[in-house]
Amino acid sequence: MVDLLGRFCVDPYEAVLERQDASGAWVVHPHFERPTKGVVYRAASRPRELPQSYVSEVESEAACRASNKRLCTKAEWETACRGKGYKPFPYGVMGVAGKCNTAKAHLLEKFFPGKTGFSYEDFNHPELAQQPGFLARTGEYADCTNTRGTFDMVGNLHEWVSSKVDKELLGSIMVDGTHRQHQPMIEGNGIFMGGFFSTREELGPGCYFTTIAHEQTYHDYSIGFRCCADRVEP
Repeated sequence: MVDLLGRFCVDPYEAVLERQDASGAWVVHPHFERPTKGVVYRAASRPRELPQSYVSEVESEAACRASNKRLCTKAEWETACRGKGYKPFPYGVMGVAGKCNTAKAHLLEKFFPGKTGFSYEDFNHPELAQQPGFLARTGEYADCTNTRGTFDMVGNLHEWVSSKVDKELLGSIMVDGTHRQHQPMIEGNGIFMGGFFSTREELGPGCYFTTIAHEQTYHDYSIGFRCCADRVEP
């Protein structure tokens, strides 16, 4: 894990899920399949893996805990994303096309041509995460990093954090100087950060991209996670 300011640690890559097979060995769960109810998963962070999508905040937190970690808070996640100097993007002040896996076509429109009004089932179609040229392997965008050594925190997949929508959070994002499109939301909703491979800056630039419109049990093809951990003194 990456040590952040001596206060906490964060995984350098978006998570994959692992489960135990019949022999007790830990194997990678297919990134395009929903977690199976009743199965214990742990989170792993490695380069050149296709990260897990279709995962809820509740399931993400459980996988982190099974690895003796936890989800990052919103503040921790932003610190890990912005790197030293606290710039809006991991690599600098301005967004640069191609550095991170962003701004691609929206797969629902490509996958379901001519359809209007997509359903929850459409958003969770397993083939969406298997379309070539969209979801990237962890660390594949080598320039989508910062001086701290975290990768893919902007784009590729949205990432759940542990913070919840409340009045304090709403107040802070209203005065942070960032323009975001309106989002329908209620207090208690979960939060995911960073955007995914089809977003630009609709909900904030780079590390400030903040989605607050969904409950903690929500999941779709665009959302993954990474873990943090409290720093343990040697």
